Amino acid sequence: MLTDGRGMPIGLAVAGANVHDRRLVEATLKSIPVRRPRPAGRRKQHLCADKAYDAEAVRLYARRRGYTPHIRSRGEEQTQLRRGHRARRWVVERIHSWLNRYRRILVRWEKKAENYVGLLHLVFAHVLWRNS
Repeated sequence: MLTDGRGMPIGLAVAGANVHDRRLVEATLKSIPVRRPRPAGRRKQHLCADKAYDAEAVRLYARRRGYTPHIRSRGEEQTQLRRGHRARRWVVERIHSWLNRYRRILVRWEKKAENYVGLLHLVFAHVLWRNS
């Protein structure tokens, strides 16, 4: 799942539970329905991701697509906690928490991926409506 800066979902890719997140980066970025504007001048487009995307291949792919990747490295949070900084919950984790409130999304019962994606879009619309 890909979110904007406020945590609102803008793209998603569905796969089995045994598929690692970093293998779905390309499909997730291609699933964004609205074509993004070209980065102009100093206004760069940023891509924030959690530790699951900590791979050089993901960073290279993001740069090729014109994003500035911000990917939390493994062990980075522990280092910041030792320095006295408080832990921050990433925006992506917040939307996961919102999705856990919908029992039908929490466990996937649909056999067809298209049905599950449609249900996810309905839940995303409800989340956007509730938080606007």
